Amino acid sequence: TGHHGITHHGNDPVKIQQQVTIDTYHMTLFTNFVETLRDIPDGDGSLLDHSLLMYGCGLGDGNTHSFSNLPVVIAGGAAGNHRGGRHLVYPMDTPLMNAGVTLLDKVGVHVDKIGDSTGRLAHL
Repeated sequence: TGHHGITHHGNDPVKIQQQVTIDTYHMTLFTNFVETLRDIPDGDGSLLDHSLLMYGCGLGDGNTHSFSNLPVVIAGGAAGNHRGGRHLVYPMDTPLMNAGVTLLDKVGVHVDKIGDSTGRLAHL
């Protein structure tokens, strides 16, 4: 079936569980990467303190091709320009790329727009 076929699960419990297994594996890889960055000294902190990472999904539900309710994890301190440890919720129609524009600002790359972005995210 492949990963793409599994995401079009048609509410089949077996395919849904396979998707959970794949997502869990991917999150484990991301976690391992974040922990590696955390453990590498860099200047006055760690490499994670001086980095900014975004990991998530472009679809809220692959079965319906929903582009809302997208889970995203942002890790790192962006050299003191980002404060983590929070759970933020934005309106359902907020484009994911608004996060991209905002995060680029935090690392000194200023762009007006990425893809379907409509602005910057407050409080991020």
